[in-house]
Amino acid sequence: MNTFQISDELDIASIQSIFSNNMRIALSAQAKKRIEKGRKYLDNKLLSSTTPVYGINTGLGSLRNIAIDKNSYSKLQTNALRSHACGAGSEVPAEIVRLMLLLKIQSLSYGNSGVGADTVERLIDFFNQGVIPVVFEQGSLGASGDLAPLAHLCLPLIAEGEVLHKGKRKSGALLHKEMKWTPLRLKAKEGLALLNGTQFMGAYGVWLVIQAQKLSSIADTIGAMSVDGFGAKLEPFNSLIHRLRPHPGQAKSAKFISDCLKGSGLQKQKKQDVQDPYSFRCIPQVHGAARDVIKHVANIISVEINSVTDNPLIFPGEDKILSGGNFHGHPLAMAFDYLGIALANLGNISERRTFQLLSGQRNLPAFLAKEPGLNTGLMILQYTGASVVSQNKQYATPASADSIVSSNGQEDYVSMGANAAVKCHRIVQNLKTILSIELIAATQALQFRKPLKTSPMLQNIIDNFRKSVPFIDHDRYFSADIQAGIRFLEDWNRW
Repeated sequence: MNTFQISDELDIASIQSIFSNNMRIALSAQAKKRIEKGRKYLDNKLLSSTTPVYGINTGLGSLRNIAIDKNSYSKLQTNALRSHACGAGSEVPAEIVRLMLLLKIQSLSYGNSGVGADTVERLIDFFNQGVIPVVFEQGSLGASGDLAPLAHLCLPLIAEGEVLHKGKRKSGALLHKEMKWTPLRLKAKEGLALLNGTQFMGAYGVWLVIQAQKLSSIADTIGAMSVDGFGAKLEPFNSLIHRLRPHPGQAKSAKFISDCLKGSGLQKQKKQDVQDPYSFRCIPQVHGAARDVIKHVANIISVEINSVTDNPLIFPGEDKILSGGNFHGHPLAMAFDYLGIALANLGNISERRTFQLLSGQRNLPAFLAKEPGLNTGLMILQYTGASVVSQNKQYATPASADSIVSSNGQEDYVSMGANAAVKCHRIVQNLKTILSIELIAATQALQFRKPLKTSPMLQNIIDNFRKSVPFIDHDRYFSADIQAGIRFLEDWNRW
């Protein structure tokens, strides 16, 4: 099994490779040296100075001015880890928890957090041994970092909390017994370094960008099927049009759809309508705008996953320990809100194309039913799509515009970035449902266009899709078809 060395920078492509190839991770020699240097500096500083340093020899949050005796430094860190583990709601998906582990390790590897190498190595053990701490969606304000989720992530380090391991849910204590590990005794600053940080938001961000990049191309492909199924024109995708409004995403979507439709027999037919509805004609403008948003958000996430976001931060070379606000999630919160709006719009326009395909226009049967009346056809699939689209509009309401005071007024402006991340995750899952319904409708419409055929590229996808969802020649249990469509989309890279 290949091993990825944690060193200076991590990019989204590398993360995809780590996960898709089930790679192990390890600290590079340089990263180990940085961590050891940072810890040694902090230990020496605590021996030589009595200056109050937040969270090390003082209390936390609004308790910041309460001095902590040096004999209680370790107890403070353990107490902090326990008291912050108060998450609620649904459990975070395992793949995102593993991303959290990876990003926390990356952040600690720079040596500016003051943790010991043994702490980082145990987190690496979690990652490599498939230990998934049980983390909950709710609890982070996205401002003093992701305190509650990260507490749940790291509580098993001291043999507390819960984990999933080898298909079983177990206590942190049982995990340590089975693995023959000694629970960590947290040193000064370590608990705070583990709690502070944006790794909950960052992990969601990585997952969201990967999904969004994939779904934007899928939306273009299914959109191209709908263009042919509805009998719409190829003219709106001509590069001459997009040369006059050169947004990169718009041009890319237009070219992508033109390429999808190369060789289509349906495009050789004379079109009766002078213009097509916006949901077909303006695909490049709408899908392209989403592509540009995804690229923008990807850039923000790339910066975040290579950042140190706990507090205070240690600078051994400059002989400074500085308290700041790198844990504040506002750059991420606004990015998630922006991304959520973009993805919701991909769903909005997809549902409108489904509506048009089912409308009985352009020589297609009403609701794409083989025998309309006796069969309801895809009528209620569009209802489902409309319901999910409406829910996405609600989820697209910005979380970053909100703030609630906490910690007795000390933490008086928060980002709500964690909420933004979770609801954007829900928008992605809903988008898969919406696109699955459009895929069913588009392939059904194309069946009614025979003997004329779409392009060879699209026909190959349809042929594979038919193995999961056969042509609908009579009413049946459509929920199973929607779920099969979603699974097809999630496995899209096969095609």
